[in-house]
Amino acid sequence: MKALSLLVPGVCLIAGAADFQVPIEKFRLPNGLRVVLSRDNSVPVVAVYTIFNVGARAEEKGRTGFAHLFEHMMFEGSANAPKGTLDRLIESNGGVMNGSTHPDYTDYFEVLPSNNLATALWLEADRMRSLAITAENLQNQKEAVKQERRLRFDNQPYSTAIVDQWPTLMYRNWQSSHSLIGSFEDLNAASVEDVSRFFRTYYAPNNAVLVIAGDFDPAEVRKLVAEYFGDIPSQPQPKLPDLTEPAGFQPRTEVAKDFHARVPGLVIGYPGPPRRSPDYYALSMLDAVLTGGDSSRFKLNLVKGAESVIQYDANLGWPFASSTDYKDPSSYAIFVLYKPNFTAKQVAAQIQGEIERIAKNGIDPKEMERVRTLVRAERMKQMQSALSRARLLGQYEVLDGKAEMINSELDQLLAVTPEQIQQAARKYLAADRRAVLEIAPASNPAPEPASKESN
Repeated sequence: MKALSLLVPGVCLIAGAADFQVPIEKFRLPNGLRVVLSRDNSVPVVAVYTIFNVGARAEEKGRTGFAHLFEHMMFEGSANAPKGTLDRLIESNGGVMNGSTHPDYTDYFEVLPSNNLATALWLEADRMRSLAITAENLQNQKEAVKQERRLRFDNQPYSTAIVDQWPTLMYRNWQSSHSLIGSFEDLNAASVEDVSRFFRTYYAPNNAVLVIAGDFDPAEVRKLVAEYFGDIPSQPQPKLPDLTEPAGFQPRTEVAKDFHARVPGLVIGYPGPPRRSPDYYALSMLDAVLTGGDSSRFKLNLVKGAESVIQYDANLGWPFASSTDYKDPSSYAIFVLYKPNFTAKQVAAQIQGEIERIAKNGIDPKEMERVRTLVRAERMKQMQSALSRARLLGQYEVLDGKAEMINSELDQLLAVTPEQIQQAARKYLAADRRAVLEIAPASNPAPEPASKESN
């Protein structure tokens, strides 16, 4: 879709590991809508963030890409705010807005001057209550999604292999292995009734969390939320899909030919741990050792040392999620672009070698302190934005049922020991439990000769 000064009032910095405390108030409306408030009056800006507990992994066979299609439908207007009203009112009042689709949730936001908060809340409530689902709107957004796929994925290097082929290599449960962007055939098959049923099932208030972060008066906000959202009817709680992966992961390697790629790419992934487990935190810190900052192992040893890797990206949940919205079953995955004078096997061996050195030798106290400092600084930077705080609060509330984790998660990360990181490297990132996708540049096929017309 439309697709470091930390001393600020309302976000109190304290001594100790976490260094900050985000203020949180929570309440629930009778219709089931969970509301999280986080007040910060340092600047006259407020973020309204609505997150629904449905993502691409909840799709049905024959309806791939449906969660993303529906995200587009949410900008087609509602009963009292026809198409274009949302954009016009938010942007004319100095705000920005957007929405995004993820494996396990879909979210929408507005950030605007705080004196226009009521406008954003009214607009969000109106489309939650009465989205304009018509044949014309559906057809328009089908074409918009197709065009987005052509421009952002099918005509971009590496993207199609990562979106379509990588999930089938990493997962065997269809809910996780199907393309999260979807196919043109499935988009064409979507009907108005499909969209209406999806809306009733998943976009009910009892399947959503509303987060308001920034400059506001809590008493006034409670009144506005009750007034605008309170009469939206709840629905039967939707059943979450079974995401369980079959036991016995087998290492696999595949090659994808990419006509848009100019240098080769490589994706390496390993089945990950349960969310919020000790191993989850240990792998998060291990990722910081490998890829975090200019002193990371990859930067020093692969980019500068071996001079094989050009750039890299990695995370728990990569490429469709990050460590904060990682939900198991998922993976820890690494994506690199590398120089053509190296082979994929050589680069994969170099990456595995960096992991195995940690598994064998661990990390020393100096490196551990560097990583802790990096992780602390990144989280503190993330806390500066009202929208970033709102996103984290919404993710914690939807995925963990506990927005308050925003104030304790950093403590969990910083408490990880070098020994736990070493054990996680041995347990999770072994060569015999990895999937590998080689993305090889390919020459564009020669066009077929034009047929000659007979005289």
